[in-house]
Amino acid sequence: MLALPVTLGFLPMACAPERQGSGRALFETYCVSCHGPQGKGDGPAAGGLGKRPADLTGIAARNGGTFPMVRVMSAIDGYSRRNDRTSMMPELGIALQEGPLAVFDAGDGHPTPTPAKLIALAEYLRSIQRP
Repeated sequence: MLALPVTLGFLPMACAPERQGSGRALFETYCVSCHGPQGKGDGPAAGGLGKRPADLTGIAARNGGTFPMVRVMSAIDGYSRRNDRTSMMPELGIALQEGPLAVFDAGDGHPTPTPAKLIALAEYLRSIQRP
């Protein structure tokens, strides 16, 4: 029972993702080399990969016009790809864990402490979706 008050005391102090480094800056650091500056899968390292990186501007289009935030965050983190030996994408979970947590509600009514950088990067990807 002691963990609950500590957790509840910490969450209100968590910083908003946008204050933890912009999603765009995180994208430039971790994603541009493969996905390219526009997120279209044409980065400078893309040619050396066995499979072309995904066009990140079409995530919503490939999902019926809805941006699947939780699934995107899971893919970035690497959680949903843990046993996929064919994936070329690195697991960024450890790199994005540094820094504070933010409260994230996936729409299920259960706010969850989540790395602020992970949320910021996923929000940036949401912002570059083409219509």
